[in-house]
Amino acid sequence: MADEKEEKKPEKKPDAPKKEKAVKRKKEDVKKAGFAANIEEGLQVQPARLKLRYRKEVVPQLMKTLNLKNPMEVPRINKVVVNMGLGEALANNKILESAVDQLGAITGQKPVVTRSRKAIANFKLREGQAIGAMVTLRGDRMFEFLDRLINVALPRVRDFKGVSPKAFDGRGNYTLGLREQIIFPEINYDQIEKVKGLNVSIVTSAGNDERALALLKAIGVPFRA
Repeated sequence: MADEKEEKKPEKKPDAPKKEKAVKRKKEDVKKAGFAANIEEGLQVQPARLKLRYRKEVVPQLMKTLNLKNPMEVPRINKVVVNMGLGEALANNKILESAVDQLGAITGQKPVVTRSRKAIANFKLREGQAIGAMVTLRGDRMFEFLDRLINVALPRVRDFKGVSPKAFDGRGNYTLGLREQIIFPEINYDQIEKVKGLNVSIVTSAGNDERALALLKAIGVPFRA
């Protein structure tokens, strides 16, 4: 008997509804991550608005202000660390869970739970006990968060007159304390159990406070006069 040739099975075309759902999921993931995205073929993600302004406007401006000849010498922002300390979490784990959810909504990135390094009997604190949450932002997420912080969140602070220019550490890094997480529009005031404060640390490559102040002013941080 002659060998029968196997019939080639027709290739299955991707299901259109499934493809649309996949694109929709990608779009939602990008939004959660805090990116400004253009969802089309290939899911092209555009750089953050503040990042583009830094390249096109801030760098040339700082080269003139700081008298620099090489663009690589211009100070830049390396990372932003957002930290939320929660002493109340020692007695109530639900406070920690809500803080993690809220910090994730604010930054667009999953927070890391911070734990105590040693036991302190006076505060009834055990070693390794959860005491807060932290997020480290870099790249587009960092710029997008700073953009929202400067242009949306800070103006919502009651009687806001600018941030202090004295919160530098001597090496060009700046820490900003915020009393309420509700200044961020991602937080629904009706759903929070307690108003919590948080710290935003901006780590730069400036090396000293004067250059770091010039950098933060150039990107739009509203300092008090």
